[in-house]
Amino acid sequence: MVSLTPKAAEKLHGLLEKKGIPGGFLRVRVTAGGCSGLNLEFDLSDKASPDEKIYETHGGKVILDPKSEFFLYDSTIDYQSSLMKSGFVVNNPNAKTTCSCGTSFST
Repeated sequence: MVSLTPKAAEKLHGLLEKKGIPGGFLRVRVTAGGCSGLNLEFDLSDKASPDEKIYETHGGKVILDPKSEFFLYDSTIDYQSSLMKSGFVVNNPNAKTTCSCGTSFST
């Protein structure tokens, strides 16, 4: 299970509306790389592969492939905005180490 905070779901809804895909979702992928070994990639889409799983919370949808689901199980996705950076942030209880960039981790 992966969930969105209310703030992340609201921001996602606005981004999807702006992109013209109001029924779309946030795809989160875990790939090799980054400072800590695994990297997070985010994408907005309305197309899903048959092996991807969709999680919906607070009206927002997140989609994960099986590998990403393994690494992100029980994670919560939030949206943070500051003067330096704005974007989705994954709070992953499975991460042993994280990078200060917020998109890299290891298990």
